[in-house]
Amino acid sequence: MTTPSGDHPEDDYWRRPPHDGATDDPKRPPEPGPAGADPSAGYGGPPPSTPPPPGWRPPLHVRAAPPRQLPPQDMAGLDAVEQRAQHVTWGVGAVAGVVLLVLLCLLCSRAFR
Repeated sequence: MTTPSGDHPEDDYWRRPPHDGATDDPKRPPEPGPAGADPSAGYGGPPPSTPPPPGWRPPLHVRAAPPRQLPPQDMAGLDAVEQRAQHVTWGVGAVAGVVLLVLLCLLCSRAFR
């Protein structure tokens, strides 16, 4: 079971400091706020703001610039380069296949000895 706060002298550190002659009466008036504020008036809302000057925004461009023309493409040259790349790919695949086949044959010949 816990005891209410303040039953032990070590709790004194966590207590509020005493008020300047005031009691802990909930009906006591609120402490004064910033200078010039009337505590009985309540919240007066945010401070008034001034509207910005009429020309504070940058100009708005509704229409975008037309798209630029792309440079012409050499379709025959692109096809030739693509064909050479495909031949290189097939060549590398064939060499890798031959190497794997030779390694498989070597491993099988050792296993059957």
